[in-house]
Amino acid sequence: MTELLQTAQKNLTFLAVCLAITAVLMLLARLFERILPAEGRPLSPARRVSFVALFAALAGVLMLLELPLFFAPSFYKLDLSELPVLICAFYLGPTAGVVCEFLKVVLKLLLKGTTTAFVGDFANFAVGCSFVLPAAVFYRKFKSKRGALLSMALGTLCMTVFGSLFNALYLLPKFCELYGMPMSAILELSAAVNPGITSVSTLVLFAVVPFNLLKGVLVSALTFVLYKRVERLFFRAQRSSEAARQL
Repeated sequence: MTELLQTAQKNLTFLAVCLAITAVLMLLARLFERILPAEGRPLSPARRVSFVALFAALAGVLMLLELPLFFAPSFYKLDLSELPVLICAFYLGPTAGVVCEFLKVVLKLLLKGTTTAFVGDFANFAVGCSFVLPAAVFYRKFKSKRGALLSMALGTLCMTVFGSLFNALYLLPKFCELYGMPMSAILELSAAVNPGITSVSTLVLFAVVPFNLLKGVLVSALTFVLYKRVERLFFRAQRSSEAARQL
């Protein structure tokens, strides 16, 4: 914890940017929820909080289970932490999804700390939101199997485009700045894994783009298979018990 706080003190400006973007994402989520109100009777605030916390805890654990990729440098590792976040957002709405994504990263930082001066952790949050938020908003409007597939395809596309641009324009330069290392060192490390990477643009094209596409497809496929099962296990049982108490 002490090491984590010391790292935070060295990067106050970057953390301020992170918090500002987090606030913007929260406001966007709330705005979409006002424009597209949910159907049916909502869960009580206490139950919403408990479900968001539950799925954030699951996501935080999954975030610790990282898999290296043969086509990307070691600082790009695949995790499936967006799976419980997306399920949470599909059922409870975009705001719950963004909060769940944020809590997931906070939990990971508390359990493991940061090895990327918070850059990788912030990237996981912001890029994760670029997947979860559009998907949750679209699914809120079109609640069907076809709507779910289209929403996850939209989320994957948004994550791939946003993640690629965000890496190239902000995350990679910021990582180099905070670590005091030249971009050439990052490119050399990447070229050792993937010889096709010779510049920032090829790093994005041959590592970031396939990374985000692979993550989006895997999370989407698992969500499509598991969502109804999770809904029956958690949410429908909960609503039945609440209805029984009201009789």
